[in-house]
Amino acid sequence: MNAEEIVSRLLYRDALMLVIDKPTGLAVHPGPKGGETLFHHLDALRFGLPRRPEAAHRLDKDTSGCLVLGRHPKAIARLNELFRKKEVDKVYWAVVEGGPHEGDGEIDLPLAPKSPDRGWWMKVDPKGQPSLTQWRVLGRGEGLTLLELRPITGRTHQLRVHCAAMNFPILGDPIYGTAPRFHGPGLHLHARSVTVPLYPRKPPITAEAPVPEHMRERIAACGGVI
Repeated sequence: MNAEEIVSRLLYRDALMLVIDKPTGLAVHPGPKGGETLFHHLDALRFGLPRRPEAAHRLDKDTSGCLVLGRHPKAIARLNELFRKKEVDKVYWAVVEGGPHEGDGEIDLPLAPKSPDRGWWMKVDPKGQPSLTQWRVLGRGEGLTLLELRPITGRTHQLRVHCAAMNFPILGDPIYGTAPRFHGPGLHLHARSVTVPLYPRKPPITAEAPVPEHMRERIAACGGVI
């Protein structure tokens, strides 16, 4: 991915904040295995400022969609506060295998690391951190359901673990679901929109990311509007 491609994925920009449509397969931060990450392309998003922007929250490497970045330290501090206080509304779309019988509900299951050697690998654990996800059915297809997911808390892999624990794993999930490690359909989890009450005297800012190509067919099969 080059600078032009990153800039073309910009969804919102003002003096404090950027929102980009992060592509699936691109990690936000460098990891021990190396490889291309969003961090390597942040200079393209400076737009004349002396510092590169910084991500204000996390998105998994294989999750696509809305990612919020602060443009300077004061902005990053403000955004971090909003996320910490759970004042940012995050909406995800997920295609899951099977699906719930009801039309809406919530998943209230505490989460903890599955292994001390792999802190990102999570499990349901009564002694873990409180974790709450709200969900709503947007459409149904043969053996699949399109869900709107709202993570009230922001634990690592929360949506993936919660859906798997309820016996409707996210399609394409090779860790918590049934997808093969390689050559699967791709994780069908997309950060569809984000609403940020950034300015106290102005309406909240909402950005929406288009559905990624690998999810379009199955969302349509569930009757979702793309």
